[in-house]
Amino acid sequence: MILRLVLGDQLNHTHSWFSSVSDEITYVMMEVRQETDYTLHHVQKVIAFFAAMRSFAGEMRNAGHNVIYIPLDEKTNRQSIGKNLTEIISTRGITRFQYILPDEYRLDEELNKFCQSLSIPFEAFDSEHFLTQRFDLRNFFSGKKMYLMESFYRDIRRKTGYLMFNNEPLTGQWNYDHDNRSGFKPGVKKISPLEFGHNHSALHEMLKKCGVNTFGEVDPENFAWPVNRAEALKVLDYFCLNLLGQFGMWQDMMSTQNRTLYHSRLSFALNVKLISPAEVTERAIAEWEKRPDEISIAQIEGFVRQIIGWREYMRGIYWDKMPEYASLNFFSHTTQLPDWFWTGNTKMNCLKQAITQSLETAYAHHIQRLMITGNFALLSGIDPDEVDKWYLGIYIDAIEWVEITNTRGMSQFADGGIVGSKPYVSSANYIDKMSDYCKTCAYDRKKKYGAFACPFNSLYWHFYERQRNLLEKNPRIGMMYRTWDKMNPAEKEKILSQANLYLEKLNEL
Repeated sequence: MILRLVLGDQLNHTHSWFSSVSDEITYVMMEVRQETDYTLHHVQKVIAFFAAMRSFAGEMRNAGHNVIYIPLDEKTNRQSIGKNLTEIISTRGITRFQYILPDEYRLDEELNKFCQSLSIPFEAFDSEHFLTQRFDLRNFFSGKKMYLMESFYRDIRRKTGYLMFNNEPLTGQWNYDHDNRSGFKPGVKKISPLEFGHNHSALHEMLKKCGVNTFGEVDPENFAWPVNRAEALKVLDYFCLNLLGQFGMWQDMMSTQNRTLYHSRLSFALNVKLISPAEVTERAIAEWEKRPDEISIAQIEGFVRQIIGWREYMRGIYWDKMPEYASLNFFSHTTQLPDWFWTGNTKMNCLKQAITQSLETAYAHHIQRLMITGNFALLSGIDPDEVDKWYLGIYIDAIEWVEITNTRGMSQFADGGIVGSKPYVSSANYIDKMSDYCKTCAYDRKKKYGAFACPFNSLYWHFYERQRNLLEKNPRIGMMYRTWDKMNPAEKEKILSQANLYLEKLNEL
């Protein structure tokens, strides 16, 4: 008898494991405190994972597979993956153990260790989800100092043939990034995201009865997120039919009236593997081919680059650099995350909007994460460990392989430039250009110091000044230091004094 483990982010209906049914194979899935408690999670994230797992188990049973499903509140649940597996193997006559390679380093290590303790044969299988293998990026950049995402992306394009002809880009141009960075524009057509009205009250009550500690908000009787493959495919279709045509142009815009804009909101379904990057990419390209007059090449290329370029690149960085990556702190930042990151109760409207949205929906798009919450954390010198925990917990799509590379790397530059070639920081000017947040803020976006001067303005220059030894030789930001050095010394002192005042009172901003 073979026992096969399926983890909560391995809900891949198209995996070869499930292509045939056998009485000699039993699958096991489990809800365990080990996974609910390793960090503080948003309540919607826990519900979404458990609901998707339960739906997947039900579909597998309906297809004829033998499935053991261990709910969180089952009395015999040992609340540990290893302990539950040991119990099953010892009591059910299991003669072979098989598992799909985890995408998180900690679980990979745990299962490696578990297998070494077994007295029966064991095997590990690929997830059959990604377009690249774990160490393809390491091999691709072997001997090179820089890991340039664009190079890796182009290699994937060549191998897959996506948007290619005769091994060259279909239009003669690889990248349309410069066409996909439009600033805020009032009156951009609002299209509501596709949502599902699931009633997960029973799941929510179970979490409370079991004492699972979560944060964030949820309406368990009207749960919005897709939790099965059919719904994930509906979200994909909805995006391609209604949103793709405007996606790239407005992907960086932030609006109080239009929270999700033209973003796909496919990340949760993708990251638990209800759908694959190949499916998403091919469906989007097919829609572009049907409607080239409505969907420009810039829109489709920008989306494809995110799915097959950035996502695969981040996974490759993760497996190349872990476990050391999780402790990198290039700037030696040690400040604690302000309390209002957990409540949204701040007078800075951009942060209030981004954090409140995240608490209410377990979602924010990439610019809200990078240039609002992440930007503030970096300028304020927040410990990257704290930033990692917050991002990993609050977002429904956050699994460590994709979260930590985006947070510790792209957002906080804690890796010293492995992911990004420069720190992504800005003053209020960028935020005002890309959003309507500043217009109703208590702080003045035009002031660098004085009463109600926008904190981003003084913190921006303070960051560059205090990190000068580490950054001034970076060719991408030399202009910032030339601008700073040309300022009147008295002006500079006022800016730095204002920043120091704010840094001493982060919880009061």
